[in-house]
Amino acid sequence: QVQLVESGGGLVQTGDSLTVSCVVTGRNISRDTMAWFRQSPGKKREFVAAIIMTGSNTLYAEFVKDRFTISRDNAKSTVSLRMNGLEPEDTAVYYCAADETFRLSRYPSAYSYWGQGTQVTVSS
Repeated sequence: QVQLVESGGGLVQTGDSLTVSCVVTGRNISRDTMAWFRQSPGKKREFVAAIIMTGSNTLYAEFVKDRFTISRDNAKSTVSLRMNGLEPEDTAVYYCAADETFRLSRYPSAYSYWGQGTQVTVSS
């Protein structure tokens, strides 16, 4: 059974940094593209960042504006998202996603496996 478990969310203040991580079990992620999405109440799930299997290519949403960095450790079956300069607008549940593909995608439908999410709240 494939499981993606996110961790590292919490309550922070504007301008703070936070790293959320996702550990995958039941699956070898070395051939997967991994991604982070987020969803706020009343809004659609939106793409944040993605990284291909080797870690050599990444894709970010425009709103990231060089504040976030996605990384992966295939040996530890882990993908992380380092978030700097957090703003109240970044408040959301952050989801990890995975799929065996050679392409970076910003569309949720491209990913077959999802975690349950971790809440990130940024106070003003």
